[in-house]
Amino acid sequence: MSEADANDGDPEIDRINLRIARSFLDVVDETWRERGFNSRSEFIRFALRDTVNHPEGAGVWKDLAISEAQFDEGDGISSDEIRAQYGTDSE
Repeated sequence: MSEADANDGDPEIDRINLRIARSFLDVVDETWRERGFNSRSEFIRFALRDTVNHPEGAGVWKDLAISEAQFDEGDGISSDEIRAQYGTDSE
């Protein structure tokens, strides 16, 4: 592959590979469409830029990734279980 193929002809653009769970990719795809982004890449660039520019919010992304991994491993807790555990009836 030539350098032009790797960066679509723009020397300021680098291509990266990202591996994430299929279930999380489904959420990402649904989210970028709902929020009006033109593509998955555009949305991911926005999310990365936002995280770099506002690092105080990065913990939310980490927590989400941990929660996704726990859910995928079967360690998730249903909202009914949470309501029972904390004695709340509100949904």
